Amino acid sequence: MGRVTVRRPVVRIRDGVVTRRPDTLAAEEPMEIRVGGRPLTITMRTPGDDFDLACGFLVGEGVVRAAGEVAAIRYCAGATDDGSNTYNVVDVALAAGVAPPDASLERNFYTTSACGLCGKASLDAVRTVAPWSVAEDPLRISPKELAQLPEALRAAQRVFDATGGLHAAGLFSAAGELLCLREDVGRHNAVDKVVGHALREGLLPLRGSVLMVSGRASFELVQKAVMAGIPLLAAVSAPSSLAADLAQESGMTLVGFLRGESMNVYTGAERIS
Repeated sequence: MGRVTVRRPVVRIRDGVVTRRPDTLAAEEPMEIRVGGRPLTITMRTPGDDFDLACGFLVGEGVVRAAGEVAAIRYCAGATDDGSNTYNVVDVALAAGVAPPDASLERNFYTTSACGLCGKASLDAVRTVAPWSVAEDPLRISPKELAQLPEALRAAQRVFDATGGLHAAGLFSAAGELLCLREDVGRHNAVDKVVGHALREGLLPLRGSVLMVSGRASFELVQKAVMAGIPLLAAVSAPSSLAADLAQESGMTLVGFLRGESMNVYTGAERIS
């Protein structure tokens, strides 16, 4: 398994004083996702929870929606000189009768840790039809409970404490209980890891839940939440205009700038009672 963090020597300058010391960095390595042995995409990610990442990615693309649709997941042998496994290639075998990914989903170049949409021909290509509707989800949460989520998310980020360089996605109940947390150099990877965990545990759709993310709320994060049946997405920073548009169209509650007791509710304000 790849390392989550790496140590690297740095020159540190503080108030004119120069010292040399080791520093801890978040690891970033490529991971290729294959389906039935056929390459689908390569993403730059922090090693760890790779099977969750692969499954969450397939949920977001509308390929699978239940644990039973995945027959097996395995690491493929890497291409090191000594033949050892690099744990950077994951192959997902779909269950009998599950259609393989559409050819239009195949990426001809890698997906960076910052942007999960690389390789998409247009925004229309990512408006996948969601298997579940979030519009009628009866979730209700108070502003006080919602305001506690950023601190709870931050408190659970163990790797961030060591590196200061990872995004996080946390799945919470309406009562504010942390159900699952994943960290990664990429926001979309962290969300995929949460959704993939839920898929493998047979928890989809994630009705009555809240997805809290560090950073901003992009179009793709809203799409991934909708595809997992999550009715509320909250972020500590701003959403994009397309994220708000998709949340509105889908009946999702979208909250941005959630910091302390303040927040902006962009769509679905009726759920925040």
